[in-house]
Amino acid sequence: MKRKASAVWNGGLKDGKGVLSSASGVLNNTAYSFATRFEDKPGTNPEELIAAAHAGCFSMALSAILGESGIAPESIKTTATVAIEKQGDGFAITESRLEVRAKIPGINEAKFMEAANKAKEGCPVSKALNARITMDAKLE
Repeated sequence: MKRKASAVWNGGLKDGKGVLSSASGVLNNTAYSFATRFEDKPGTNPEELIAAAHAGCFSMALSAILGESGIAPESIKTTATVAIEKQGDGFAITESRLEVRAKIPGINEAKFMEAANKAKEGCPVSKALNARITMDAKLE
């Protein structure tokens, strides 16, 4: 299985603009810029997309791990916050923090945390990130 996305950038770093597209069409010439990445201008950026990918991947991994034990979650809500920091001459993604709130009938806290930690370590996006991954997971 392979997935594709593309980026086109025009101009210099601070005055340029770019667009992102994905093969699925979910992203279709979606604008991004220096201001949407390093300032607070509305719009997307690579780190936001990585955060969305991490949240989605984790939620699915946790659901799969629970399903292997015969447990069906009612809901798993995950927010990922990705930190980008200056390091040396460039920048690096240094952390992805997962905040998880789950409704899972019939599970105790210990079994939930065991499954959540397994999902945090095992989801493919976690494995791809060269960053510290932290988590605050709670049952609702």
